[in-house]
Amino acid sequence: MKTTLDLPEELVREMKIRAAREGRKLRDVATEIIQRGISSTEPTIKPKGKRVKLPFFQGKKPINPADELTPDKIHDILMNQEIEWLNEINETAGR
Repeated sequence: MKTTLDLPEELVREMKIRAAREGRKLRDVATEIIQRGISSTEPTIKPKGKRVKLPFFQGKKPINPADELTPDKIHDILMNQEIEWLNEINETAGR
């Protein structure tokens, strides 16, 4: 089967050198390298049907809805932090 690949120039150069040294065709060297690479690695896609068990962590206490972070609470925390930073900068500059 014929296909086109966009390979790094240095890689193609190395394959051509190997093919010339061994008196082989570039196609044969490339095929060998690709076959070795495929057979030496595990598949990246897990077969269907295999489930992954995740660890279960039990919290020490139930979360109080009042403790949940809402966008408004996050905004307030960040604003207070920025105000503290600005106050520190002003104090340092005023010294």
